[in-house]
Amino acid sequence: MEKQIIIKSEYSSLDKMLEFLKKESTFECVKQYDSWDLRTDTSGQMEKCITIKKSAMHGMKVYFSKENELMMTYIIPNKLMNAYFGKSQKRYKNILGIITGIIKNALLVGSQKKAFEEMSQVLNKIAI
Repeated sequence: MEKQIIIKSEYSSLDKMLEFLKKESTFECVKQYDSWDLRTDTSGQMEKCITIKKSAMHGMKVYFSKENELMMTYIIPNKLMNAYFGKSQKRYKNILGIITGIIKNALLVGSQKKAFEEMSQVLNKIAI
């Protein structure tokens, strides 16, 4: 799940966004390197994002795709759980990966969508 919004210019940095999230939300929010997609900047360094964690299974990463354009993407914050239930292509190399993919699609999609919407509501407050 992904969602893109345009935000007010006073929140145009990750630090300002993090400050807002810590005041306005009850979720655990941290600024860290984007290890889910391994995005890099022009100098080849890993880019940072803000992760919003509702639980070990539900979270969101937030980063700027363009100036004042915020990209919100659903993630599984726990690295081990992400390996089995995330969108990693490595999980399809064995039978356990195939089974967990089926379980994810059958059981988790509804709760993931609900969690994504809850986390998105906080960021909609600063959208234009």
